Amino acid sequence: MVNHLSESMAGAVTIRAFGKEDHFFANYISLIDKNASPFLHNFGSTEWLILRIEIMSAAILTTSALLITMLPPGTFSSVLVNHKFNAGFVGMALSYGLTLNTWLVVAINDQCTLSNVIISVERLNQYMNIESEAPLILKESQPPLDWPTAGRVELENLKIRYQPDLPLVLHGITCTFEGGHKIGIVGRTGSGKTTLISALFRLVEPAGGKIIIDGQDITKIGLHDLRSRLGIIPQDPILFHGSIRYNLDPLGQFTDQQIWEVLDRCQLKEAVEIKTHGLDSLVAQEGTNWSMGQRQLFCLGRALLRRSHLLVLDEATASIDNTTDAVLQKTIRNEFAGCTVITVAHRIPTVIDCNMVLAIEDGKSVEYDEPMKLMNTEGSLFRELVKEYWSHSSD
Repeated sequence: MVNHLSESMAGAVTIRAFGKEDHFFANYISLIDKNASPFLHNFGSTEWLILRIEIMSAAILTTSALLITMLPPGTFSSVLVNHKFNAGFVGMALSYGLTLNTWLVVAINDQCTLSNVIISVERLNQYMNIESEAPLILKESQPPLDWPTAGRVELENLKIRYQPDLPLVLHGITCTFEGGHKIGIVGRTGSGKTTLISALFRLVEPAGGKIIIDGQDITKIGLHDLRSRLGIIPQDPILFHGSIRYNLDPLGQFTDQQIWEVLDRCQLKEAVEIKTHGLDSLVAQEGTNWSMGQRQLFCLGRALLRRSHLLVLDEATASIDNTTDAVLQKTIRNEFAGCTVITVAHRIPTVIDCNMVLAIEDGKSVEYDEPMKLMNTEGSLFRELVKEYWSHSSD
């Protein structure tokens, strides 16, 4: 076909001279039909095979489902206990979308399939018994509307584990974050810094001890009352598909003037003003049409709008450049001067100007003191982390 086409193009003048255009065109059409014929037959046979397999699968599934409904009560439990051949019925009930080949394996090698059936049962049981989160609101123990007022956080022998049968991640941390102080939390990877923040927002419940904020035990109040009163700037900024206004104020609680003032404070006003639609400008899913630094500043804008007295920075500067980091830190110092700011540090200079630094190692509180005192203490963990940071930076 390709050869005929190239020859026809090369001899187009001669073909026209002898008036053979229709003859060559008919030959080309014939060659196209011959070339497409194998593909047509292959496609048709494939579709016929798929149809036959689906009909057989539907017949097997329907018959099995009918037999399952006719079995006496308690059959499945006895099957799992006695490991009989009927385990295939349980597997079909659990995963009705299996292919015909899988069912052939069931018939040929039931012993192998039985282990998969039992695993499926255990997996379903695991998901069915996942403990739900605490209620969003507990009317009998709602905190005051202005809570927290000072932002004082007390950790009393706090212990955290992610599953009842897993070892502790935090081993009884006890310390107090005074209201209005800037607290830095440092430690090597896997030491438990992020787990401590998760416990603060009750993403994981304490296995022991308490977290008290301004005299209120956070496990005694609803999750909405807790999380809506705290501000957070995460390491990976979260933006949603929608407008700039929606991302800063999803509940519509603030005026456009307030939003513009916040954009000006976090140095995003010019970037938004140049957009055609202003506050109604599009934010793509996960904020992909904005830079990483701008996304982080949007998260800062949310916290500024809510004016939380307790702000958490979970390695918020780990993924941004030094210039944006400086803007972020300056804005936080100015706008949250009287608030408690808890910073999980990735860059050590971020916590140098904090009032107190909590050093965690292997889930235990190793040091809690002023950063300069820890710097001047020979053998302190914070001193070692500072040396490692500057050594890495100089390299």
